[in-house]
Amino acid sequence: MTPTLTLLIDLDDTLLENSMDTFIPAYLGKLGQYMAGHFDPQEMPPVMFAATERMFQNQRPDRTLEETFDPHFYKPLGMQKAQVSGQLDEFYASEFPKLQKLTRFIPEAVEFIEQALERGYRIGIATNPLFPRSAIVQRLRWAGLDPQQYPFALIPSYETFHFAKPNPAYFAEFLGRMGWPEGPIVMIGNDPDHDVRGANGLGVPVFWITEVGAEIPAGFPTPTASGALGDILPWIDSLPPEQPKANYKTPNAIIATLRGCAAALAGMTTEFPREWWGKCPDPEEWCLTALICHLRDVEREINLPRLQMIARSENPFIPGVDSDIWAAERGYKQQDGEKALADFLAARIKTLDLLGELAASDWQLPARHAIFGPTRLDELAGFMARHDRLHIRQVHKTIETITRLHS
Repeated sequence: MTPTLTLLIDLDDTLLENSMDTFIPAYLGKLGQYMAGHFDPQEMPPVMFAATERMFQNQRPDRTLEETFDPHFYKPLGMQKAQVSGQLDEFYASEFPKLQKLTRFIPEAVEFIEQALERGYRIGIATNPLFPRSAIVQRLRWAGLDPQQYPFALIPSYETFHFAKPNPAYFAEFLGRMGWPEGPIVMIGNDPDHDVRGANGLGVPVFWITEVGAEIPAGFPTPTASGALGDILPWIDSLPPEQPKANYKTPNAIIATLRGCAAALAGMTTEFPREWWGKCPDPEEWCLTALICHLRDVEREINLPRLQMIARSENPFIPGVDSDIWAAERGYKQQDGEKALADFLAARIKTLDLLGELAASDWQLPARHAIFGPTRLDELAGFMARHDRLHIRQVHKTIETITRLHS
């Protein structure tokens, strides 16, 4: 059976005509005017831009975009979020909808989405999650794509995501939150930087939305294909089965996977009831707490020490480890899942810091593995990323199954 095609689709200027050069100043003007009783409207835009830049820069898988943005927005304006959260909700309910007049509905976008869903494709709205969910859902409705009517697999927002485009980790987090679908994946978007460069950094094929015959600007990676919305399905039909394939083997893709999967794990578990963490979807399968404990111990006792050994020693010998027996030996099911998650994220950040300090040549450093034989740092790091993808699928399935059984 051919795996389902997964489409990650940008929103603004892909599914909805919406120039950010016009939209953002109007948005800031309305927001500043509405909140004038709390701060000087003239002070708000530069603070907003500075706080938004912090979201673009965030690399921590244990900190959401909201948690990144808030201290750099409210504190410089001399207030606490709790003082204005109610009024902000009112703004998005009453004033934000007035910005719809700056956008244009694209009939071809609705037609494309409906045809893709009829084919059984899995669709995620891969917009930049710099807005609250309310603002993103409204823009989807302006595009004629109300999430209550269209079964999108995922809609990110600044409350739930940790990274922003063009960070390749955004795309890894996105796929992780979807259970890292197997089979072909395509990113569809109009922005050479946010969409083409960003997805290319993870190794995901990209269909660039542009005028027919247009060339990608100098300095940007070449997209897999390009054209208008109406060209996408014919292009897909022209491909061999299970194409196009992603390539997750480059150092950038490996780091993005390790960063994004950690963030996806943190995000998926946030709203999952704690009393369900110890429930197993099947007697032969691990519960969520056990899965997190496994990831924590593998990170602390296998992944990080191995990378440190290779980086600091000359062609070291690396023993094999049977980590599967730890679940029973260490009583994973009885442990504190929340603490295990925090410990995993702390260890993963150390791993990412180490990888981030490597020179390009360091990825070729040799080692001798007890099972794999002669190997290199890049190969072992690739195994780590593959291990992440395997278990993020398992976590996603476990959460879905337990939720279904107990809802």
